[in-house]
Amino acid sequence: MSRAIKQVLIIGTVWPEPRSSAAGSRMMQLIASFLKQNWKVTFSTAAADSEFMVDLVELGVNKVSIKLNDEAFDEFIKTLNPDLVLFDRFMTEEQFGWRVTENCPNAMRVLDTEDLHCLRAGRQKAYKAKQDFKLDDLLLEDVAKREIASILRCDLSLIISTYEMNILVDIFKIDESVLMYLPFMLPNITEEETKKWLPFQERAHFITIGNFLHEPNYQAVLFLKTEIWPLIRKKMPDAEMHVFGSYPSEKVTQLRNPKEGFYIKGRVRNVKDVMGIARICLAPLVFGAGLKGKLIDAMQSGTPNVSTHIGAEAMHNGLPWSGFIANLAKDFADDAVKLYTNETLWNRFQQNGTNIINELYDENYWNTQLIDVLLDIKAHLVLHRKHNFLGTMLNHHTLMSTKYLSKWIEEKNK
Repeated sequence: MSRAIKQVLIIGTVWPEPRSSAAGSRMMQLIASFLKQNWKVTFSTAAADSEFMVDLVELGVNKVSIKLNDEAFDEFIKTLNPDLVLFDRFMTEEQFGWRVTENCPNAMRVLDTEDLHCLRAGRQKAYKAKQDFKLDDLLLEDVAKREIASILRCDLSLIISTYEMNILVDIFKIDESVLMYLPFMLPNITEEETKKWLPFQERAHFITIGNFLHEPNYQAVLFLKTEIWPLIRKKMPDAEMHVFGSYPSEKVTQLRNPKEGFYIKGRVRNVKDVMGIARICLAPLVFGAGLKGKLIDAMQSGTPNVSTHIGAEAMHNGLPWSGFIANLAKDFADDAVKLYTNETLWNRFQQNGTNIINELYDENYWNTQLIDVLLDIKAHLVLHRKHNFLGTMLNHHTLMSTKYLSKWIEEKNK
């Protein structure tokens, strides 16, 4: 039996910013799970510090800066000797996975995919080419080849969406023993909380929010501004659209038009402060993947929504949705106006949102599931890897190819 998990190393793409993105919130949920077990957690990344990063040290997490293509990482990980290494997205596993395998072969390797990048990229490509997206197209995508190889090389990959679980099993034929469905882990919405929510009559305006470094968010706001909003304003001349989000570029701020009631508000310190006073959240995503943080924020604030099929995908798993779902601009605008003016419908959708959060994202349930799976795989790691021959084979070849490319870059940098 392998030794229990005591020391965890997380290799991040960036320092976590839970107030900036759903990915940052997800990372903090995983860290909280590990800390609850009294595991020692070290978070490392090659990214620069940011103004909005969370204070990891204050939480009891060891914070270490690392470099790409640098042999100093080898000494660092050997000294730390982690029992579990968590890679934040497949690009991080590509960069550091071979070093982990070589220096700490007995460390369990876990990949948090955040969302399936190949699915998002495939949809984006089809959208820009004005073509219908077909799942079979993923089999030809270079990003898919890289991402699936990364999933296979790891002992376990955390998959945030049931839709993406199905793609991995049905399209890519991945063995379910190396996958775990793990959605957001959220506290229940209590009755006391719902009593503090502002009622229908005391709320005003439409809202959307998102990290604008994430292309799907920009395209959603562009679709909203150019096609949906003019139709809403035609029926509701005094309506206001408030767009919040971190890292708005100039092309985002240029969409601001107070005469049309379209406001770009930028970053907000606490999402619930603005989401909880808005009447409707609009999320007209035209491509993307994973779970949508803005719709989680809306449900946690008692704010019904109008979204697209891609926006609501895998968010409610068969439970009644917390709003309307529409893909075409006219249908979307009609639904937004209808929901804005119908209190009965609005109250029903608000309750649906509470049910979704409490039934599907319960942090206590998912925390227990996660820890049980990690401990079980860790205890039977040798056997687990024997069953994942494709992964073992890929690790062997990747170690050879990536290692020597990295060594070459290392020498070049010297």
